[in-house]
Amino acid sequence: MAAAARDVGSTIKSYKDKFQVNLDVQHFKPEEITVKTADGYIVVEGKHEEKKDEHGFISRQFTRRYALPEGCNPDTVESRLSSDGVLSVIAPKVPSVSKNERSVPIAQTGPVRKEIKDQNSQAGAGDNK
Repeated sequence: MAAAARDVGSTIKSYKDKFQVNLDVQHFKPEEITVKTADGYIVVEGKHEEKKDEHGFISRQFTRRYALPEGCNPDTVESRLSSDGVLSVIAPKVPSVSKNERSVPIAQTGPVRKEIKDQNSQAGAGDNK
């Protein structure tokens, strides 16, 4: 029972400056593992075809998805594979200025006053008939 509780496959840690996931992928070669970001998630996949081991034949496949916490930019996610088979996926957190403050971009449009004047003069011209 203790071994089953200890073998969860991954550990997730959220620090002040980063979000980090560590996965045990020792049964996979580096080329059998993919890490990507999609729709606010980190997606880690591993797959290898049937191989012979001491018990017979085995094939393995997994997909894990982790929600990116607020303040993490998907473009800055990095991954590292250690020589002992631990994959670390790190998403740096962007320091926030204030929790209640955010910069709102200003989109530039065409003239507004001219359009309002045109609509009013058209409405007035139609009333004179």
